Amino acid sequence: MKVRLGDYIQEYSVRNKAVEDIPVYSVTNTQGFCQDYFGKEVASKDKSTYKIVPKGCFAFNPSRINVGSVDWQRYEERVIVSPLYNVFSVSSQLDQQYLYYYLKSDFALQRIRAVATGSVRDNLKLDMLYEFPIDLPDIETQRNIAHRLDSVKGVISLRRKELHTLDDLIKARFAEMFGGEKYKTVKSAEVCDFITKGTTPPPEKIVLEYETGLIPFLKVYNLSSTGELLFDAEPQYITTEIHNGKLARSKVYPNDVLMNIVGPPLGKFSLVTDEFEEWNVNQAIAIFRSKKDVLPRYLLAALMQPKVLRPFLQQAVGIRQLNLSLEQCRNLEFPLPPIEEQEKFVEFSAQVNKTKSAVQQALEKAQLLFDSLMQKYFG
Repeated sequence: MKVRLGDYIQEYSVRNKAVEDIPVYSVTNTQGFCQDYFGKEVASKDKSTYKIVPKGCFAFNPSRINVGSVDWQRYEERVIVSPLYNVFSVSSQLDQQYLYYYLKSDFALQRIRAVATGSVRDNLKLDMLYEFPIDLPDIETQRNIAHRLDSVKGVISLRRKELHTLDDLIKARFAEMFGGEKYKTVKSAEVCDFITKGTTPPPEKIVLEYETGLIPFLKVYNLSSTGELLFDAEPQYITTEIHNGKLARSKVYPNDVLMNIVGPPLGKFSLVTDEFEEWNVNQAIAIFRSKKDVLPRYLLAALMQPKVLRPFLQQAVGIRQLNLSLEQCRNLEFPLPPIEEQEKFVEFSAQVNKTKSAVQQALEKAQLLFDSLMQKYFG
């Protein structure tokens, strides 16, 4: 049964006029209600105008709800949020978690973007939300739906944690094998035949659909914090004419190591795969091509080590956009063990990556199930 959402929610506008010592929270699109999002600055602000959010009430940032910054407060008896937020209570006929999933659904987000107004950011007023239609089965059915979505979401979260743990395992193994002063350190320029950066062609020369003979073109969003190449999400291509002409200097081959040198964020990497014989990259990416006595996967892991990466990233300059130079890339220092030790590490990494691949497949299946359930209940 479709009902008007405004008949089941009501504004709750109570401010912290007495300046009580109530925890300060914010609402983000990924974490929902969370503390310390704004850092220590909150402590010095006048909190008398902050809005109180009792347990069970919702709050949303009117200029961020279009990306999912909405949640219900389930952690403390009362918290306070910025006076810019909208806060509302929910009828006993409407389950909070069921409503939460509705507001996170593609249907709701598309409607929010369609009706929100604002010169700089889309801005959704509470009275606009009142007019949203929502399917309202009985309360027990709502809870069952929310429980099922919670269960699948829990599996997704677990799989992501497993992937994170496996990534940490590879880093820990590297530190165990090559940490301390077991081996001499070298600069990347000493063990790479080639260190350069990419070039960006005119926008009209980039092709979004693959045709035979086109060359894959990589940007920063194709790199990752784990060293994997994320090419399938938003592939782009260039012609062989551009590849061999204006972009000849930035040709990339399988087993090249890529790192972004323009951010934020900095510190994204990839090992180029052999799906194509040649690739190309834009000017925000540095290319490392190792010599024979350095295995590409070892080079990738070495560059990603916090001990190597942190001081490097601290050298970045820029205000709105952080930049690192090729000279800084050439001076990166890391240990160089014998090739036999590198091979042991690469073999270990390969075994962990097999496990990662299985976990990734399980994650994708769980995500597909979650998306289909959201479509079924709120599409």
